[in-house]
Amino acid sequence: MQSMQISGMIQENAKELAYEAPAEAATPVAELRSVSKSFGSVMAARDLNLAIGQGEFLSFLGPSGCGKTTALRMLAGFETPTEGEVRIAGDVVNDQPSFQRPVNMVFQSYALFPHLTVAQNIAYGLQQKRPRPGRADIKARVAEALETVRLEGFQDRRIWEMSGGQQQRVALARAIVNRPRLLLLDEPLAALDRKLRKEMQIELQDLQRSLGITFVLVTHDQEEALSLSDRICVMRNGEIVQIGSPQELYDRPATRYVADFVGTSNFFEGRIASKDGARARLGLEGGQVLSGSCGPGLNVGDRACMSLRPERILLRSEAGDAGHPVTVQNRIFLGEHTEYLVTSETLGQVIVFAPRQTEQEGLGYNKGDTAWITWRDDAARILLSEQ
Repeated sequence: MQSMQISGMIQENAKELAYEAPAEAATPVAELRSVSKSFGSVMAARDLNLAIGQGEFLSFLGPSGCGKTTALRMLAGFETPTEGEVRIAGDVVNDQPSFQRPVNMVFQSYALFPHLTVAQNIAYGLQQKRPRPGRADIKARVAEALETVRLEGFQDRRIWEMSGGQQQRVALARAIVNRPRLLLLDEPLAALDRKLRKEMQIELQDLQRSLGITFVLVTHDQEEALSLSDRICVMRNGEIVQIGSPQELYDRPATRYVADFVGTSNFFEGRIASKDGARARLGLEGGQVLSGSCGPGLNVGDRACMSLRPERILLRSEAGDAGHPVTVQNRIFLGEHTEYLVTSETLGQVIVFAPRQTEQEGLGYNKGDTAWITWRDDAARILLSEQ
């Protein structure tokens, strides 16, 4: 009964947050209409409904095996849906091969030709077009693509002479030189180290804004999806769980799964004691009652949980009006903030992120210290339990 309730709530929420193309672009660049894909007895994607708007940066986010890459490959033309329709610019393209679609893809491995120069790699797609562009046109468009990705002067380099970040730019240049309506990116930053990945995220976002091309990214990295996307499509077990802006998903997750996957959160289990419009009160097993904003599908008596982000919790040395006494179990300094693991008799273990300023002002805590935690009432989100 509980799983049916969650499934129905997910479908209702996905419909609520479905993208609506603006009036000036009534026809979405791409659509998935009731699309499913099975490989034998394995259902890789189930009843996907999604409209992708002109100039949008959309990300498919989820763990391995959730169906996000299958969805991307169906847009690219590398997989054919078992059911439903894939549309690009209003046309059904289920049976249209990938090379005939106005789509280009950047692969995780970049798939560059090591025996060709940078310029030859970028020009390869143009040379396969029929009718083939003229030599001067190809040279001009390659130069334009190199300038766009900031690789002027690298046209005669071999691929093996380029760094990882430079190779990623070559792969992007090869994709955009064809001027696609839709650019698909299959975890293109996964092979880069953390610092370079951060730099390339900024470059990728700037590139998308300057070109105005619709980007669709597949990633399992929540930080990457949050920092790059206009909208994020969270997937689980082949289904779309929730679609929304990064802030919507972070601040108003529809399910515990979304709250847990997008960011870090503390969860407190209980039952709905009362509900008043958009607010609910959660009764814990120990008798304590917590309140917060109300997620979808909740009724009095339901098993539910409260989601509370670590950065929304204040760790203090005095109880205040509504403090919860805790004991500090662990302290990890992470540069921009300090992560504390504290234990409460009523709440159990709680993760708290304290800003750097707190430490600099001498308000830090050590293992074994007694303290209190408090949070604003609007920081908590009560969601239907998935356990």
